[in-house]
Amino acid sequence: MSVIVESMNILSIQSHVAYGHVGNDAAVFSLQRMGVEAWPIHTVQFSNHTGYGNWKGRVFDAGMIAEVMEGIEQRGVLGKCDGVLSGYIGSVDIGDTILDAVKTVKRANPHARYCCDPVIGDVGRGVFVREGIPEFMKTKALPAADIITPNHFELDYLSGRVSKSLQEVRDAVLAVHDLGPRAILVTSLHTAETPDDSIDLLASDETGCFTLRTPKLSLTVNGAGDAIAALFFAHYLRGNIGAALSFAASAVFGVLAKTAEAGAREIQLVAAQEEIANPSRVFHAEVLTS
Repeated sequence: MSVIVESMNILSIQSHVAYGHVGNDAAVFSLQRMGVEAWPIHTVQFSNHTGYGNWKGRVFDAGMIAEVMEGIEQRGVLGKCDGVLSGYIGSVDIGDTILDAVKTVKRANPHARYCCDPVIGDVGRGVFVREGIPEFMKTKALPAADIITPNHFELDYLSGRVSKSLQEVRDAVLAVHDLGPRAILVTSLHTAETPDDSIDLLASDETGCFTLRTPKLSLTVNGAGDAIAALFFAHYLRGNIGAALSFAASAVFGVLAKTAEAGAREIQLVAAQEEIANPSRVFHAEVLTS
């Protein structure tokens, strides 16, 4: 499955680390490897991701992010921006600045789309973002987003439901569609129908609902969610949701399989970059009919 993408430009507003691949350091390389121009604006600059327990660096304030955005606008290129991607938001004021950037891009190009990875928490960890951010995601980010990429925990939070079966997940997805997003990708999905050795994904828009299952790999790394959000967004902008799900899931599974083989703590995006452009194992999305 060879990936060829027409000329595309995506503005990515996320965190940055010097060592490893999370946030923009996962999204930007993934986009570039599939032939997409990525314009990164960093919300933080850290030495490494916070999963290590200690790090150096600082969080950038909303004013600086707005400044960088203003500078890009002055170049007169926003009319060629196909979409805006955001991930982890460190504070509500940064979130507001990102939504301002989305409005600016859409004024320049009404066809541009906004993909929000609504980072809130995860199964087993609960909510791990600062106070006020979960509410911001639900009340402000979702109505502004065209595409969102929550994990199973975040889907339940945003929908106000508990989804243990595939049908309950589908109902939760429909409830979140009603809040604004036209397309939804649910990652890290585990329902009563999911085998213990597998992981499911589900993608939904007005054309239908699709599911995909991959083997569960024995590793814990950061950045996979950032990479799959970026890849799904780019593929969705140029195709249909089923194909976007298949391309993105196959690519990230390939990278994670190589990471597991290497026994690495950091996701091996560079070493396994061929998996992004030409996954060695292809998983096909299936239509969910019920």
